[in-house]
Amino acid sequence: MKVLVSDSLSNEGLEILKEYFTVDVCTGLSEDELVEKIGAYDALVIRSGTQVTQRVIEAADSLKIIGRVGVGVDNVDVDAATKKGIIVANAPEGNMISAAEHTIAMMMSMSRNIPQANASLKSREWKRNKFTGVEVKGKTLGVVGLGRIGSEVAKRASGLEMNLMGYDPFISEKRAAELGVKLATVNEIAKEADYITVHTPLIKETRNILDDEQFALMKPGVKIINCARGGIISEEALTRALESGKVGGAALDVFVEEPPFDNPLLKFDNVIVTPHLGASTQEAQVNVAIDIAREVVSVLTGGLAKNAINIPSVKPEAMAVLAPYIRLAELMGKIAGQLVDGNYEKVEIAYNGEISGKDTRPLTVSALKGLLEMALGSGVNYVNAPILAKSRKIAVVESKSESAEEYSSTVSIRLTSGETAKLVAGTVVGDEPKIVSVDDDSVDIFPAGRMIFAKHINKPNVIGPCCMVLGKNNINISGMQVGRAEVGGVTMMVLNVDVDVSDAILEEVRQVPGIINAKLVTL
Repeated sequence: MKVLVSDSLSNEGLEILKEYFTVDVCTGLSEDELVEKIGAYDALVIRSGTQVTQRVIEAADSLKIIGRVGVGVDNVDVDAATKKGIIVANAPEGNMISAAEHTIAMMMSMSRNIPQANASLKSREWKRNKFTGVEVKGKTLGVVGLGRIGSEVAKRASGLEMNLMGYDPFISEKRAAELGVKLATVNEIAKEADYITVHTPLIKETRNILDDEQFALMKPGVKIINCARGGIISEEALTRALESGKVGGAALDVFVEEPPFDNPLLKFDNVIVTPHLGASTQEAQVNVAIDIAREVVSVLTGGLAKNAINIPSVKPEAMAVLAPYIRLAELMGKIAGQLVDGNYEKVEIAYNGEISGKDTRPLTVSALKGLLEMALGSGVNYVNAPILAKSRKIAVVESKSESAEEYSSTVSIRLTSGETAKLVAGTVVGDEPKIVSVDDDSVDIFPAGRMIFAKHINKPNVIGPCCMVLGKNNINISGMQVGRAEVGGVTMMVLNVDVDVSDAILEEVRQVPGIINAKLVTL
């Protein structure tokens, strides 16, 4: 078998591959060159430089796995790979210690003005008073995002005797307590923290999670750290907060546009920057190379991919039956994850009817993947989803029943958050996923695109005004489905819309008399 390595890879990774396969290293390939070569290879190993487009995948007649050295797969057409049955795998764990250590290093450098003092002394200045710093002991660190890296940062900050606050919608109180973290909202962290560091994926819900509203709440002199993704913190809002003096310093390793040579943040003396070095350690580079090499070896020798992000491990003979239900379970997880309020500590998945007699483990994993992906981003896959749920102290309970009322098979997901719960149920019709109820309110929708789920009172003059709010804001409604309830009862309306709906417009919808709640779900 043959492996093509199209970006740089450490010798440790190459040696593992060469033990088993013929390995060709060809870097700097254009799309046309890659299209011409790829047909002869069983595996492709890449970093961020190679663009694996639909054209490349269509030409990959023998390809079984694409291994991404690192985390992000933005440069891979994952949908095209999935349709062709090609596994896309990444290496999400190899760099987490390096990223956590870099965060702490940036925090300490900012606290003691080390880069500025270094530059001053090398300019033949001896100005000790100019660079008086602060201790971090006893200070409050707010950690926004308590996944792998955020948790490692919290552990290290605890060793520095800092007080810890944290925000993560997918972490339980028990797990937070183990880390010594007091759970809080982003706004509560903004009000109380002396330092704030972000460690979320960059998704719709986390883009600009620190914006003008949050900076206005912060203590004067607060210090900001971003070693995660450019765009999690609004660069424009941070610039304004630095100009006003509200923010006393910032330590940035990532930017919306890289390299950031024209970024106004670089003009501030109290902003220290590094060129996206979070994973740039010898150990991290070796770790991710070894992880991906082992993934390729496993898949090409008949094993499973530990970090496959697009295809669960299912025997071929079972896939024909389970495939549409796997898709259903993942979509239901994504829907439930966007509808639930607050942190949930329990996930109950029920299989009813004919599907209860099948091996439903891939469905449970798919549901967890969809659920966790809403908060953790593309780092969630079919292998690590149960591990991530367990690490966050989320209980996962399965139940099966041979009986199903209206359909031959149904799947339901129930999320419990304190005293409240969110329930979504679905089935498969003609191999297409279908949602049949939300919170016991009957619906009849084939989930896709953007949908507004609006719980409302079944009475006149509710649906019309709701639609008028969207219309006046140039939001086109492409479909509508309204559940049935007795007059004066509570039911669910689902509106398909063509574009994203801002929080401000959703709030207008919620203010319509008779609307109990409205949430946007994006698939």
